Amino acid sequence: MLDLYRRAVARFPLGNVSYMFAYGSGVKQQVGYECISQRPDSKNVIDLVFCVRDTVGFHAENIHRHSSHYSALRYLGANFVTQYQELLGARVYFNTLVPLHDLGVTIKYGVVHEEHLIEDLLHWRHLYLAGRLQKPVTDLVNLDDNTRLKCALERNLQSACQVALLLLPEKFTSYELFTVIAGLSYKGDFRMIFGENKQKVHNIVQPQLSEFFALYQPAMRHLSKYLAVNMHGVEPGSLKPAIIFEQDKSRDATRFHLRHLPKELRGRLQRNAACRGDYTDVVEYLVAAPQPSKIVQVSVNDIVWRSSITQSLKNIATAGIIKSLVYSYRKALKTFAV
Repeated sequence: MLDLYRRAVARFPLGNVSYMFAYGSGVKQQVGYECISQRPDSKNVIDLVFCVRDTVGFHAENIHRHSSHYSALRYLGANFVTQYQELLGARVYFNTLVPLHDLGVTIKYGVVHEEHLIEDLLHWRHLYLAGRLQKPVTDLVNLDDNTRLKCALERNLQSACQVALLLLPEKFTSYELFTVIAGLSYKGDFRMIFGENKQKVHNIVQPQLSEFFALYQPAMRHLSKYLAVNMHGVEPGSLKPAIIFEQDKSRDATRFHLRHLPKELRGRLQRNAACRGDYTDVVEYLVAAPQPSKIVQVSVNDIVWRSSITQSLKNIATAGIIKSLVYSYRKALKTFAV
């Protein structure tokens, strides 16, 4: 399927694109959905993201090539589109429900500046694209020559793993670990109330367990002092084989994880903890608290809630009214999916 994705992106101005990836139910297997690789005539949309070094340049050339992809905002010019992208929401600009008739597929694609993507990956300012990249995606660019972005992607995965450890008990299965990780960017998302399948996280994790494990192996190795894995364990309450993890839940381990959280999450914890002082004081308060996981979860939800609302409102203008209604209708159907 890589050939299909590469043929799809080849029509875009790729001169200053530093990273591209494909994601979503049209690309990765999910329970209840047939991705393009399973069924070429699938109605699922292929989701793409272009990470660019020059946003104005990308939009100027793309509007010239594909003006029909854009809503009426295109008439205001590439500079306005760039300002709209970079000053509002999660700093991503989406064109949705774009038919590629020659390939027989429909795509939705987002554009983000490289600096803003790196900021989200490192600091979780919006936990928007960072959240998507905490789940398996299909990379369309080799990042070996972009050390800074590659390190930011790795740091994002390690942060997700550390937050999950703060939320999980001493022993847990691989399914439980990756369900918590995949759920970080969904639990606070207002669209989970209306607009998404309630089993979304399970549907993502269950068929992709091996992909999640491969994705998070480097992070697990980095955290091996605090995390042990038994590849030949047994699921609690049954004889079903399972990968079992056991983590260090000591105060020192909790303190280590809290000290290495992304900047935005640390700020939210400072506001949400019933503690006055700097972040060092908050860490000590949480280390001694009976259930620090609740404050951590609420703080993650705070980030996601705000960015999901602002970006969704922003997307109405970038898609246009008709496409927004069609897209929202399709999403709403998932609410009632089994």
